[in-house]
Amino acid sequence: MQTTKLYIDGAFVAPRAGGHLEAINPATETSFARIAAGTAEDVDLAVRAARHAFDHGPWPQMAAADRAAALRRIAQGITDRLTEIAAVETRDNGKPLPESEWDVGDAAFVFSYYADLAESHEADGAQSIDLGDEAFSSTISTEPLGVVGAITPWNFPLLMAVWKVAPALAAGCTIVLKPSEFCSVSCALLAEIIDAAGIPAGVFNLVTGTGPAAGAPLADHSLVDKLAFTGSVPTGRKVMTAAAAGIRTVSLELGGKSPFIIFDDCDIEKAVEWILFGIFWNKGEVCSATSRVLVQRELYPRLMDRLVEATEAITIGPGDAEGVKLGPLVSKQQYDKVLAAIEAGRSTTARLVTGGGRPDGLETGYYVAPTIFTDVPTDAAIWREEIFGPVVCVNPFDTEEDALLLANDSPYGLAGAVMSDDLERCERVASKLRAGIIWINCSQPTFTQVPWGGYKSSGIGRELGTAGFLGFREIKQITRYDKTRNWGWYLTS
Repeated sequence: MQTTKLYIDGAFVAPRAGGHLEAINPATETSFARIAAGTAEDVDLAVRAARHAFDHGPWPQMAAADRAAALRRIAQGITDRLTEIAAVETRDNGKPLPESEWDVGDAAFVFSYYADLAESHEADGAQSIDLGDEAFSSTISTEPLGVVGAITPWNFPLLMAVWKVAPALAAGCTIVLKPSEFCSVSCALLAEIIDAAGIPAGVFNLVTGTGPAAGAPLADHSLVDKLAFTGSVPTGRKVMTAAAAGIRTVSLELGGKSPFIIFDDCDIEKAVEWILFGIFWNKGEVCSATSRVLVQRELYPRLMDRLVEATEAITIGPGDAEGVKLGPLVSKQQYDKVLAAIEAGRSTTARLVTGGGRPDGLETGYYVAPTIFTDVPTDAAIWREEIFGPVVCVNPFDTEEDALLLANDSPYGLAGAVMSDDLERCERVASKLRAGIIWINCSQPTFTQVPWGGYKSSGIGRELGTAGFLGFREIKQITRYDKTRNWGWYLTS
């Protein structure tokens, strides 16, 4: 059985307290690895290593081309071990193996993308600003922000970590990564790859462990310049409170309850395909999942018949089994949470049309059958609160205005989708949806080149794209005065 270590100041080390956590395969409910359980003492060592590497090491001052070369070595290291890492992701998280392979390949691309972006940003140089006064000249430039504390979730264990690590390193920052205790093994493999790539000691540090024992000390540490968090809204509030206490930069990528508006001119097969992908990809353990589906009333009965039929045909089982499209939920804790949400939905006037419990024939593992509720009261918890599982709520609507009112009536604003053969209507609806990510005639495709983040309770800041890079850079203004001139405010000559 594999036993992982922490990675601090360029070395793999055991936790000071010597503790470990069990990595549980959610398909078998058995342990397959022992995860190093870091504590506040380990976090302090990691942060101090990152602080020293930033203040005294070569990484922040290094030419962008040299940092980029290192990031490309990491990308190649991930690619070389893709099969191994994907198998670990499936064993740790439960997702189908093809999804894991997709995620790991994407993680490699993220490093390559930010290597290119770092070089192009440096090539662009400082921006000159016309001040309207010949005596003055000014430029705007950026520089590395500092030490980053990154706390990442279990639903995309490697990829969500890489969304923070790659741009932070590209920007010249140093970083301490604390992944979720439920899925840490692939991040331990990432540490091996980064170590082999020759990154200077202290630039990247990994501390695995629980939220209270390792995450909270990282969020509270006074030597961290920025906290970057992806996870639940309640934990996000705690991270934001810790950042506020130290007046530190914070980025939060939190929950969602994203709407999907489907008009009656749609092809039913295409609509059903994207509904399924929008909620059952990664078992619904997706912050942007389009879990509130709104279907125009004329299409509603026919679409529901086809949606239920297609949902009940989904192959469920262990993620490494051939043809499986829906694996087990990540943990017993998440399994119980999703079943409790379903039971709460049953207690309302909503109609459960399929799913709602453990699939037949799967007595071991944290499996929940893909579940559909229809005619859901819009004040019900299953309509308003994130479930983070394979549960979708579907309601009819009459007009475009009705659909937008229902879609925007949410405390969240991460994502939304609209489907119609009328592309002008799609663009119009997209412009009125109050969310940071909008899909037209699809749901969930994610691209590194464009920003990711939400409105309202879905978070603060943006990841990916140029915004994801600039989020790890400080903006600096330098204004110059023509020394041959006399200012003459107090002294005249």
